[in-house]
Amino acid sequence: MRTTDDRDIKVIISGYGRMGHLVEEALGKRDIRPVLASEDIQGVAKDVAAECVCIDFTTPDAFKANYRTLARNFKAVVVGTTGWDDIKEEVIGFFEKCGTPMIYSSNFSIGVNAFFAAIETACRMLRDKGYAPRVNEIHHIHKMDAPSGTAKTIAGIVSEALGSVPEIESERVGEVPGTHTAEFVSDVDRLSFTHEAFSRQGFADGAVVAAMMAEGLNGVYEFRELIFG
Repeated sequence: MRTTDDRDIKVIISGYGRMGHLVEEALGKRDIRPVLASEDIQGVAKDVAAECVCIDFTTPDAFKANYRTLARNFKAVVVGTTGWDDIKEEVIGFFEKCGTPMIYSSNFSIGVNAFFAAIETACRMLRDKGYAPRVNEIHHIHKMDAPSGTAKTIAGIVSEALGSVPEIESERVGEVPGTHTAEFVSDVDRLSFTHEAFSRQGFADGAVVAAMMAEGLNGVYEFRELIFG
């Protein structure tokens, strides 16, 4: 997948909380200074937005309120916000109608996306061989959605590739950035796959990688469809 030259990209950050600050730091590693970091994305002038990729790390309610503005006004959009699965078809349809490229993911970490690929490969090998799946996720106490978007993505991968819907267990503990485990148990053995994030920086780094890809795209994609292509 071709990415845009770092020097050419203009980025606006929607949501300037913990993740917004980390996205700004990730951009800084590439010598990119965001045009703007704002909690009020609807207030961005249309001519400015039209030249920029928006990286959105807000809240489910904020994204639901803002997605039409994002699709109408921005050059491309990267969505790291989770918790909007209930309107997913509507959002994707609107971006496609507007002709605005969008990359979305429950988790932009490169490691997590490799984790997704490993789980999918294992599930295809284990299908119809007597393995029962289970998914566990642990996050910090400030996380607003449960199960996590990443856990839901894992469950979707398992359901499709293994043909069995996994139970999801969610825990909220201290300041844990995110730990996800997928287990597959048979009468004779257990397989366990775990991804443990040491910080949230990997999520921001991956979102910036997605922003570099977005300007060269047409359509709407989940990040894991693109990253190892």
